[in-house]
Amino acid sequence: MAVMSLVDLEAQAQVVSRLVAGVPDSGLAGPTPCPEYAVADLLDHIKGLAIAFRDAARKDLGPTTDTAPVPAGLSLPAAWREELPRLLGELGEAWKDPSAWTGMTRAGGVDLPGEIAGAVAVDELLIHGWDLARATGQEYVPDGAALRAAHAFLLAAAQEERGEGDIFGPVVPVPDDAPLLEQAVGLSGRDPGWTSPRSS
Repeated sequence: MAVMSLVDLEAQAQVVSRLVAGVPDSGLAGPTPCPEYAVADLLDHIKGLAIAFRDAARKDLGPTTDTAPVPAGLSLPAAWREELPRLLGELGEAWKDPSAWTGMTRAGGVDLPGEIAGAVAVDELLIHGWDLARATGQEYVPDGAALRAAHAFLLAAAQEERGEGDIFGPVVPVPDDAPLLEQAVGLSGRDPGWTSPRSS
């Protein structure tokens, strides 16, 4: 799979941090575009992926990179509003180092080239940012470079055969002239038209 290299993740990490700040306490149990996640689960997943991909960039391999960042129910720490932006900032900073994009690393228990890990990190921030914005009724304006990089990654992934255990669901078709964000969301297996049942 052809992937990008040396994408600045910091700007998109800041976008997600702002979305985290906009989550109301009353919305933590609300639904998200990920059927298995409530908002609190999604935030917990973002926390886990920020740690895992930060350490993958640093080549600091161990427990945080050996297991998938699967949320364990409503297990957000009490200080999640402070902790998540800090972790997202560390993630963005770690991928500024060119060495993060070279050699081999590990994330989610899978050994993979640094450039692939970086591409997955960009995709995770882009798509889960959309998930969080949609789930909490916030405006979503992703970083342009991250959007283009994630779309290219998702398009390449969509051209490969998807089977059981694939990290993406079936592609949701969108019009060819749809905005790039909607195309990326559809390629990730989500319906770009999803809205929270609470708002309908």
